[in-house]
Amino acid sequence: MKRRGGYMLIECLVYITVLAVVLDLAYGAYYRCQLNSVNLRRNAEDIVITVRAGERWRANIRVATAPPKLEGNKLVVPQATGEVVYEFVDNTMWRQDGTARIAVLRRLRASTMQADMRSRGTSWRWEVELMAEKKTPRFRPLFTFTAVAGGNR
Repeated sequence: MKRRGGYMLIECLVYITVLAVVLDLAYGAYYRCQLNSVNLRRNAEDIVITVRAGERWRANIRVATAPPKLEGNKLVVPQATGEVVYEFVDNTMWRQDGTARIAVLRRLRASTMQADMRSRGTSWRWEVELMAEKKTPRFRPLFTFTAVAGGNR
């Protein structure tokens, strides 16, 4: 009698187990990749929003008609059309121009605006630290913007 070649039940179970382990590893790698992609997109959006807010702040400082004034946690920038007020309250940076008050940046850990006395005038520095998603981030999300007021040139 001839024996037919075939798979034994134990061989099938071993193959199924190996396949399950490989699929589990592949799913874990895919999930980590997808999570990293989402985090990267969120971080890129935060950077873009922060840089746009910083450039708007710099533009407001540059066209100031008089030196800006710090009043507590507010920076008042006199303009030809009125005043622009930047205020840091409850982890949010607010910008008020006339009657409209707009949240410029949210989820901030810290925000400081201060004058830097220089030999030829005063420049202004705004330091912004965003809240990190992780408790111990690899890099602190910290930005610094510098501008010279129009009246100080």
